Amino acid sequence: MRFHSIIASATLGIIVSTVALSGCGSSVENATELSSTSLAITTTIPATTSTSTTTTTVYAGPPTLAPGESLPVPEAIPPEDFVEPEVIIGELVIPALLLTQTIYQGVTLPTLDKGVGYWPGTAMPGHVGNVVLGGHRTSKQKPFRNIDVLVPGDEVYLTTAEGTFVYAVTGTQIIEPTETWIINQSDSATLTLFACHPPHSTKQRIAVFAEYLRKETV
Repeated sequence: MRFHSIIASATLGIIVSTVALSGCGSSVENATELSSTSLAITTTIPATTSTSTTTTTVYAGPPTLAPGESLPVPEAIPPEDFVEPEVIIGELVIPALLLTQTIYQGVTLPTLDKGVGYWPGTAMPGHVGNVVLGGHRTSKQKPFRNIDVLVPGDEVYLTTAEGTFVYAVTGTQIIEPTETWIINQSDSATLTLFACHPPHSTKQRIAVFAEYLRKETV
């Protein structure tokens, strides 16, 4: 906080009235008026200006649960050929794969034929929990054709109406189709990408795991 120094100035004013003489004809009238000597002191005090700076700290760490908020609960998946309503969740960008794809809600075959599917009930991008996305490797849009080449540190961008959230790949694992633990939720912010494995086969699944890194700022 900065303060201006107080400047004081004093002005001394002395007002003296002289003796007034007036003469007319043979009569002389002397009138003497003595005004009192006055001392006027004027002090000027400029207004003190203070400047205060308020700093607002914006939390930039990983997402946290609000008081009373529960972890997401993944929904059961309908039959593979069930046609889900078309609902766009956002966009997926993986620079290492030169990949940009729309994310649709649902992971049934008709939905995955359109692009990347979001497993309903899992975490939304930028929130606590595990975001789970599925995609084809060899058919239709085949967005996950090359997810097996992703390595730890590769970045994955998920954009929704809430902003763009960046996740960093931590590892890859080959699993069995029955291993649904990959959709499990936790109190950290993570991302799981999954697809059939190997290419042109549904024998197994490939899962790529990533952790929340940051939210992009404009």
